[in-house]
Amino acid sequence: MKLSQITFSDIVKEDILELYGKVIDKEGFIVEKDNPSQRVLTPDGEEIHITEWGGIRKGSEAFIKNDMFSLIELAKKLE
Repeated sequence: MKLSQITFSDIVKEDILELYGKVIDKEGFIVEKDNPSQRVLTPDGEEIHITEWGGIRKGSEAFIKNDMFSLIELAKKLE
C-alpha cells in the first residue's frame, strides 16, 4: 500500500484539530478543547506534540505520529 504525504502549515493543522474538538496547549501538545488538561494519546498511549502529529486514522480518533515506525504500523492496519 502506498502512503501519500501532505504537509500543512501550523495554522492549517490547528484548523484541522479544531474540527475534531482538539487544540494545542502552551507546551505544544494536542489536547481536548473542552478539557485542556487532557492530552491526546497515540494508540501506544503516548502524548503527542504538534510537531510529531502525522494524522488521524479514518473511523476513529487514533492520532498518529509522523515517525517511520508509526506510519509503518498504520500501513499494516490499512492492508
